[in-house]
Amino acid sequence: MCTFIISWQPNEKWPVVIGANRDELITRAWRKPGRHWSDRPEVVAGYDEEAGGSWLGVNDHGLIVGILNRSNSLGPITGKRSRGELVLEALDHADAVESAAAIKEINENSYRDFNMLILDNRDAFWLKKSSGKRVNCQPLPPGVSMLTAKELNDQSSPRISHHLARLQHAEIPNPEAKNWHGWPDILADKSCYIKEDPLTAMNITSNSGFGTVSASLMALPNDINQRPIWLFCDGPPDQNKFAPIEI
Repeated sequence: MCTFIISWQPNEKWPVVIGANRDELITRAWRKPGRHWSDRPEVVAGYDEEAGGSWLGVNDHGLIVGILNRSNSLGPITGKRSRGELVLEALDHADAVESAAAIKEINENSYRDFNMLILDNRDAFWLKKSSGKRVNCQPLPPGVSMLTAKELNDQSSPRISHHLARLQHAEIPNPEAKNWHGWPDILADKSCYIKEDPLTAMNITSNSGFGTVSASLMALPNDINQRPIWLFCDGPPDQNKFAPIEI
């Protein structure tokens, strides 16, 4: 039940800006983003110690890939491969068009349902795999979007209905100036958008062993001589600070 906020502004100085919370079982072991794979030295991504894959990463070509579980598909299941493998497979490519085309061709029966974002500074895509259907790929619309466990900008998601309109009319973060215009506060918000249901908050704390375990702020530049920016929060974002990841 992760959440992504995406600003997609083609031709701007920073065409891609992302704010993301990762929600997971608290006991599932992971490592913060780094170059964890000897066979993929160009990839910087979070590392899931249980399955060996990732939930969010960037490569040296300036490609960002993130994956989210869709509704009613949390956790592994016998006979299905880990969705975290798909992040690494997508990051094997040099650009978003090529990467999205490769993910569209996966065997839909091999994985549980997912939402995926694949973005570079020229193209941005939302991919979804649901209900045994083949992967569907759609261009991300320009502007600010949100994605959780349902559809893109789905107003039936309390997080999206609470925040999206305000984000779409607010000033876009300026990563170069280190001004994220309130996005960190939104990621840290523990308000329950449905009364007494902590799973509807942006920043989840619950008694079920499930919660928000990390957060990210990311940005891709148009200038090939600039590096992507990744600020990572190693824990719930109301209790921990964002710090830069070396890319």
